[in-house]
Amino acid sequence: MTKFVTYELSGEIARIGIDDGKRNVMNERMLAGLHQALDHAEQEARAVLVAGREGIFSAGFDLQVFARRDPQEIHAMMRLGAELALRLFSFPLPVVVACTGHAYPMGAFLILASDYCVGTDGPYQIGLNEVAIGIAIPAFAIELARTTLAPHFFNRIVTGELLDPDDAQRAGYLDRLVAAADIDVVAKARAADLASHDLAAFRLTKSRVRGEATARIRRAIDDEITIENYRQLTSNKG
Repeated sequence: MTKFVTYELSGEIARIGIDDGKRNVMNERMLAGLHQALDHAEQEARAVLVAGREGIFSAGFDLQVFARRDPQEIHAMMRLGAELALRLFSFPLPVVVACTGHAYPMGAFLILASDYCVGTDGPYQIGLNEVAIGIAIPAFAIELARTTLAPHFFNRIVTGELLDPDDAQRAGYLDRLVAAADIDVVAKARAADLASHDLAAFRLTKSRVRGEATARIRRAIDDEITIENYRQLTSNKG
């Protein structure tokens, strides 16, 4: 882990906290810390709870990395993020997310990859806003969105529309909305409920439900998120 990613095992629940004191930007260090936390959880927990800081879950990938236009740096960040989303989507333990506020890519990808997401009721937005800032949405994220979101929201979301919590729940980002003061208690209770299930049955069911989408996401990552692709993209711009 890093100082921005905390890990606490409480009974059977591994709580992974994301807090960089600012916007919870997903750079290499943050993403590596989340992978390390999941390594621990996989060994000793029966469910995982991922929570952001008050007011924000994550502002997404570090835009300064894109601005520097170093293909190796961009590739490393994107690969870690894509692999993290896929890992959560196919994780052998139940994954609950506590969405504490704004969630943009890569934060929204983690919500899409979870098994259950509790969100706070408040003035914030969730979305895949790549197109709005001049970046094509990654193919792996499109597959995540296609699998998780309500079909009548899909085209709106993948072309950049940001949603408030009520619409985010209708779209399929959030499973439940609660007051900010209650989110940790409610998310822990849901994680505990899932942890009480037969994990072998859970894993097999999750594999059956998500297996085809997992394979599509795997192919999308391997085909698109390559150092050669980012070398070409950075050389073509500017």
